[in-house]
Amino acid sequence: MIVAHESDVQGVKLEGDSLKNVIKKVLISPQEGWEGNVMRVFELEVDGYTPKHSHAWPHINYILNGKGILHLDGIDHQLEAGSYAYVPGNKIHQFSNQGNQPFTFICIVPEEGEQ
Repeated sequence: MIVAHESDVQGVKLEGDSLKNVIKKVLISPQEGWEGNVMRVFELEVDGYTPKHSHAWPHINYILNGKGILHLDGIDHQLEAGSYAYVPGNKIHQFSNQGNQPFTFICIVPEEGEQ
């Protein structure tokens, strides 16, 4: 069992040519007892974006703060706090911040999605 606050988790700034201004926090994983799944929080700072990519596993997203776009399978979907999405495996997708404040969302993946 774990009861905690997201602000107590150290974020990791992700680096690479295909992403910008992305911080990731792993909140719950098999290490905390949730076998087979991982819940992360991503924060995209102003002008931030994740890589445009695909992978075999699906993920579930819930938007906490800000405004952004989920580019999914060739279509741009507007997102804001309270929006949610299911991204199937093997679909090209990308998240981008479209606002003037951080765009923050929960991302739940199977364990193989958090390598």
